[in-house]
Amino acid sequence: MGDRRLLYANAFLRALATGLIGVLLGLYLAQRGFPASAVGLVIGSGLAGAALSTLIVTYLGDRLGRRRTLVVLSLLSAAGGAGLIFSDHILIVCVVAFLGMVNGMGRDRGASLVLDHAILPSTPGPRERTRAFADGNEARGVVQGRTVYAFAWYNVLQDIGHALGAVVAGLPVLLRMAFDVPEPLGYAVALGLYALLLLTTAVLYSLLSSAVEANGGVPVLVPVTVAPESRRMVRRISGLFLIDSLAGGFLGTALLSYFFFERFGAGAGAIAMLFFFARAANAVSHFGAAWLAARIGLVNTMVFTHIPSSLMLVVVALVPEFWMAAVLFIMRELLVEMDVPTRQSYVMAVVRPDERTWASGVTTLVRMGGWAVAPFAAGFLMQGVALAVPLLIGAGMKIGYDLLLWKSFHDLMPPEEQEK
Repeated sequence: MGDRRLLYANAFLRALATGLIGVLLGLYLAQRGFPASAVGLVIGSGLAGAALSTLIVTYLGDRLGRRRTLVVLSLLSAAGGAGLIFSDHILIVCVVAFLGMVNGMGRDRGASLVLDHAILPSTPGPRERTRAFADGNEARGVVQGRTVYAFAWYNVLQDIGHALGAVVAGLPVLLRMAFDVPEPLGYAVALGLYALLLLTTAVLYSLLSSAVEANGGVPVLVPVTVAPESRRMVRRISGLFLIDSLAGGFLGTALLSYFFFERFGAGAGAIAMLFFFARAANAVSHFGAAWLAARIGLVNTMVFTHIPSSLMLVVVALVPEFWMAAVLFIMRELLVEMDVPTRQSYVMAVVRPDERTWASGVTTLVRMGGWAVAPFAAGFLMQGVALAVPLLIGAGMKIGYDLLLWKSFHDLMPPEEQEK
């Protein structure tokens, strides 16, 4: 199996595990009797660990060795999943989540992603970059060559993994209905599967060739040189990404699962199916992003799809019935991920080609940091104020981020838009 196929396989398996734990974590902790404040602490601890690992990888990943680092990250994540099964004290659970980088967001974002992006061997040309991030339409000849679709297939496989992982999160219900397995044991089996998936990624990463290493394996620090204008640009956009990620931290899959469980009494099976359809909607949004960006521009696509999705989330927090919330939530998911390939494309456009790994690492780190902070507050707000408060705060912050993004960058177009 070639290096790229190994990366694709691991992207799918890690997304499968992330989709599973994103839905399952909040439900598992609720089943163990943890209050909302404790759920927020555990989610925040896992994301804090992921943020720290992203910081290390951004600046030292190439020096430590990409293959070795990816294997270690996978082993730690697998150990974190297994550790959750045997942990019952809140402090121990938080430590396990931190060391295991347990991702309650339900989307694969973190240190392994940064290294995968650095290894994927090609970056699309300016006019095709967004399409390559969003789909892999090689047959239509949008971009020629075998390697320019690396990011496209990577994103699509992640979408599929997230969707299927959400379905697999219903495993405790299936085991109870089919084999009369007690619910606690069913959750333990699901967490064991999560750990096994990540252990498999460690094995696959160990099979990568030496060609994946930076500079032929010669130790380097990242970045080597970054232009002052690139630093200013990334600093400005990272400040806005921090607002967006803080908002996203209030809206992670684990917290949303807990909200649907407590607010509407929805069971694990219903919530698992809801997030399956939500992740499928995300995949559709990625395909639509390139089409829309080609017509109205990258920044406009990011802003004018995000604002309606946030307004829908406000309504989700207020409706009285689960089916109403579910329909609105899926409609929201059709729009909310349109900014992912467009955001990736825009950041890659405003820095030099040799600065792209650094820019990807820094912006990912900022987003991970924001995601890690917000769940701590979200859990206490759910418990002390109202279940819907984190949803309302997250939606409001996202709308503010979109308005600031448009004000700051609508007149700074990437090269391909300037040529029109």
